[in-house]
Amino acid sequence: MSAAPAAVRQASAGLAGHNRISTQALTSLAREAAAEALGVHANDVRAEWSDDGGLLALSIVAPVGIPPLADVLREPGRVAASGGSVWDRAVAAKTDILRRVTELSGSLLSRVDIRISGVRVTEGGRVQ
Repeated sequence: MSAAPAAVRQASAGLAGHNRISTQALTSLAREAAAEALGVHANDVRAEWSDDGGLLALSIVAPVGIPPLADVLREPGRVAASGGSVWDRAVAAKTDILRRVTELSGSLLSRVDIRISGVRVTEGGRVQ
């Protein structure tokens, strides 16, 4: 039985044609990846695509999840535990989003641009 999947892979590798992932599917994937990286809901994320010399450039506009400020005053370590400053998290999110979208879609991205549009207070990892 284990030979069947290998045979199917070999047969499909030689088939003519192409596969396409719709812009809508790529956008949904990018929104989910950005939401995960920034600690917010995908509904809060806006994603747009553009051509960058034959590769895809992704532009994200989204808030970032932060711990309650009163908690940060009581426990300054919460900032580091949540991933660092808003700037540090946005920089790290670029790499995470690019890697995740490329890994799941197979598409080559030239860059990810992020504009932080606000903050969402999170409590224990959940967005309020």
